[in-house]
Amino acid sequence: MSIEKEILKYLSDNKNRKTIKYKGMRTGFLGLPDFEYYKHQTLASRCSGLKSKGYIKELNGLYFITQEGEKFLKSKDKSIFKKFSIEKTDKDPKDLLIIYDIPDNQTSARNWFRRELRQFHFIMIQRSVWVGPSPLPEDFKKYVKEIKLNENFKTFKLAKGYKFQ
Repeated sequence: MSIEKEILKYLSDNKNRKTIKYKGMRTGFLGLPDFEYYKHQTLASRCSGLKSKGYIKELNGLYFITQEGEKFLKSKDKSIFKKFSIEKTDKDPKDLLIIYDIPDNQTSARNWFRRELRQFHFIMIQRSVWVGPSPLPEDFKKYVKEIKLNENFKTFKLAKGYKFQ
């Protein structure tokens, strides 16, 4: 197939999509990251952070990845946490209150914890106060203990289900 046909096929396959994303990042026509939709200041601050960590270097306005950056990419990312599922539904009574305080230096763990609570049909009452169906899955509780987050949250069984308005 000629490149012209490949281009037309690609455009035809994606004609109803407003944006095409890869790993959550907007991409352009060739599937490469499309930085046009990001604020200049955002990109500049991210590049500055990568430079200060020694992951990239800049020469004459061009950025290159360093050996440190390559090592970081190849290392197992500690922010990849297990995903859990629950048999509960959104209709189940919300009778478990969770209050947590995960430190600022554990942002990825805190974000993971919130995502899992949403998956378990919990709703946020305040930033670190959530209510949802009980009980939490046993494998989730074991994993939270394993990654040493269990001391950062408390659970309380409510006498009757919480009604969210």
